[in-house]
Amino acid sequence: MPTPCTDYPRIIAHRCGGQLAAENTLAGLAAAARSGCHGVEFDVMLSADGVPVLIHDETVDRTTGGRGRVSDLTLAQLQRLDAGGEPVPTLADALARCRALGLWANVEIKPSIGQEAATGATVGRMLASLWNGCGVVSSFSPAALAAASGIAPGLGYAMVADSLPVDWRQVTQRFGLIGWHLAATAGPAALAAVQAAGLRTACYTVNEIDAARRLFAQGVTAIFSDRPDRWSPGEM
Repeated sequence: MPTPCTDYPRIIAHRCGGQLAAENTLAGLAAAARSGCHGVEFDVMLSADGVPVLIHDETVDRTTGGRGRVSDLTLAQLQRLDAGGEPVPTLADALARCRALGLWANVEIKPSIGQEAATGATVGRMLASLWNGCGVVSSFSPAALAAASGIAPGLGYAMVADSLPVDWRQVTQRFGLIGWHLAATAGPAALAAVQAAGLRTACYTVNEIDAARRLFAQGVTAIFSDRPDRWSPGEM
C-alpha cells in the first residue's frame, strides 16, 4: 500500500477549486492547479450503490440540476446530473486527476447520517488500493475515521472540528492523528495547544490575506481557502 506524504502546503483550495470553479468537481482541481495551488480539499460521500463520490451536502439540490438525497441515488443517476458543467465525479476520478496534476489532497470523509462507518470503510479501502499521492484523510465523524484508519492505518489522519474539544488529546491518541482542522475562529489557545503537542493545524475557511497571515503568525500549518488565486506561488 502506498504511503502518502503528509507535509501540508500552506494554501489548500477548498472543495477542489474554491470559487474558481463549481465545487467538488474535476474542473475545480484543474482551476486550483492553474492558480499555482499545490493542495486541494474535497468531500466524499457514498452513492446508493456504495460508490464514493465528491459532494458536500446530503442532497444534490444545491450543487446540481437535480433533487434528492445522495444516499438514495445510484452512481449512474448521479452522473446524469449537471454538477457545474460535468457529472458528479467519483473519488477514483479525483485521485487520478490529483496524481496527474501533482496535487496534494485532503480527502474529507463526509458521510450521510447513518452511513459513517460504511463510508469510512469504503474510502479507506479505495485509498489503500489507489492512492499513491500526497495528502491526508479527515472527517468530522469519529466513526468514519475509525473505520478508515482500521482498514488503511498507514495514511495520515486529521480530525475536523469547529472548536477544539476538551478530550482532544484522547481523540488524537485513539486515531493516531497527525493534525486538527479547526475553524479560523477556534482561537490562539487551541491552536497553540495542538501545535505544542507536535501536531499540524489547518484552519477553514480563510479568504482574506491579512487573516491568513495572522493565523500563520500564530503557527498555523495551513489554511483552506475559497480564493487560492489571491496568493502568489511563493506563498503557497
